[in-house]
Amino acid sequence: MHDDDKKRYFVSVSHGLIQDVRNDSGEYEVLLTAEELTGLQDILKDLAREDEHAFRRAFVPYKSADHDEAIDQFDDQTIRVFHYIHHHGTPETRQTIEQLNVLPKLANTGYEDTGYDGGSPTNK
Repeated sequence: MHDDDKKRYFVSVSHGLIQDVRNDSGEYEVLLTAEELTGLQDILKDLAREDEHAFRRAFVPYKSADHDEAIDQFDDQTIRVFHYIHHHGTPETRQTIEQLNVLPKLANTGYEDTGYDGGSPTNK
């Protein structure tokens, strides 16, 4: 495929939308072939399904969110979307995503922070 086969699109991750024109300052500009557009649409559909599942799990009060499989899947899908957008994005889009620091999965869980020490009665 040549760059001539690619069309410009604007992706809103938070709304799960791909549009031909920029409507929102939170959109990411990408250049995609028809096949790549289909791939991005599929990833956004997966993210929407995982988002709905994670949202439903949020209302279970006894379930810890930091050890919830639904949250992990949502994070993985979000990272997958940003990888795709970064790969197909304009230089400005790639720079914006790199500044967000969303691509590497967070290694710091915060368990070393005050309140997570062994002496805490809620942390056994």
